[in-house]
Amino acid sequence: MSGSIYILGAIAVYLVGMLAIGFAYSKNRNSEDFYLGGRRLGPVVTAMSTEASDMSAYLLMGVPGLAMFCGVAEASWTAIGLAAGTYLNWLLVAKRLRRYSAATGAITVPEFLARRFRDNSKIIETVGALVIIIFFVPYTASGFAACGKLFNSLFGFDYEKAMLVSAAVIVAYCALGGFMAASVTSLIQSIVMTLALIIVLFFGINAAGGWASVMENARSVPGYLSLGASTDILSKSAGAYTPIMVVSTLAWGLGYFGMPHILLHFMAVRDEKELAISRRVGSIWCVLSLGVAVVIGLVGFGMAGRGVLAMPGSESEAENLIVKTAALIASNGALAAIVGGLILAGILAATMSTADAQLLAAASGVTQNLLRDVFGVKLSDKKNMLVARLTVIGVAILGAIFASDPASSIFRVVSFAWAGFGATFGPVMLLGLFWKRANRQGAMAGMIAGAVMIFVWKYLVAPLGGVFAIYELLPAFVISGVVIVIVSLCTAKPDAEICAEFDAVRG
Repeated sequence: MSGSIYILGAIAVYLVGMLAIGFAYSKNRNSEDFYLGGRRLGPVVTAMSTEASDMSAYLLMGVPGLAMFCGVAEASWTAIGLAAGTYLNWLLVAKRLRRYSAATGAITVPEFLARRFRDNSKIIETVGALVIIIFFVPYTASGFAACGKLFNSLFGFDYEKAMLVSAAVIVAYCALGGFMAASVTSLIQSIVMTLALIIVLFFGINAAGGWASVMENARSVPGYLSLGASTDILSKSAGAYTPIMVVSTLAWGLGYFGMPHILLHFMAVRDEKELAISRRVGSIWCVLSLGVAVVIGLVGFGMAGRGVLAMPGSESEAENLIVKTAALIASNGALAAIVGGLILAGILAATMSTADAQLLAAASGVTQNLLRDVFGVKLSDKKNMLVARLTVIGVAILGAIFASDPASSIFRVVSFAWAGFGATFGPVMLLGLFWKRANRQGAMAGMIAGAVMIFVWKYLVAPLGGVFAIYELLPAFVISGVVIVIVSLCTAKPDAEICAEFDAVRG
């Protein structure tokens, strides 16, 4: 019982610290301060807050759980795709988006696209805002669910109550401090997440009987260590992880080009010249953290094989691997219990760092894109801030309702939302930044095609099986890009003003 008190104390200190940061940055003067922090993020804060807002609960729960329950193939190929996508996004998109968004005065992703293509019809902003709201609700819900699972599995707290309390803390500091609060807390959260991964890795290897024992246990299941096999640890059998499945999984990397909460960090950087530092720091952290998360899955299976942990009966149960490991650590005295609390705070950090960025992006979609630009509602800075904060609360409430099912897989929920953003915003962002011939009609058609195809492929095409059973992001991304190119070439060229702006930004 005393161990639980120490764990809860450590978590409470962490949560209070996050709230304090929210209060410290609560004096936002206008919407640009609230949504982009006045474009004054430094290179290290930019790098780590961007990566922390990317690495949601799937880093400390989804990826290790997937590797533990299904073997290394899907988790490893996913990690490789994410690492490659992270680097390419920093390399190709960050600098030009920062420069282009500043030139157009845009502070949200839909607003940037609308101004880039001079869309006076408001269709681009409307589609963009609706997609952000639709997909951020389940994405945010996955984070809330992670918090509920954590407290339920460790302390036996009621899942829904624990989830709601965690969501309330996230909403509080996010609604108070806006983008700067979310960015500074994300920097701290990335450090906490890193410490959690390192502690769990070394403790887990020791508890499993050493690295040799971990590998011996993994080899006991056919194909468990193979990048070409998908395994079932319960039946100790393996099926093929085909080249089509590999390509499909690598497609996770395409999602980065369309993630609004990540793109906003590029737009908010203080100086585009500092992005090279951000790229190096962010990419290295991404590769290391994902690699360790996959290895922790192997270690967790080794701990279960030795009887230290119970063998999970489902992927959803396997996602509690780090939570259960933290509980084991905490059973070794007061100091160990504080360390266990730090690990659990790491899971909360992974959740919060993504959820706060998502809530802000969703709020901007409602206040900036729908209310102000589409419906023409004129609000003072003070009222605009109030509406933004109320929107954060509203989206959080919807997310909490969506997260009411504790049996849902965090990894699978994130997968669908990730595909939605990647296919809707990714192709139009890339072509808008690098192809002068792309026009308004092409952008509108491509965004709609990408968003619609996510649902069509997942629910109508993929169930056909065979070559069609691939991650919906890949075909939807390709189709969206092709539609943009074809429609742009079949309609009028952009006018001279748009082309001149494009050339000026390209430098």
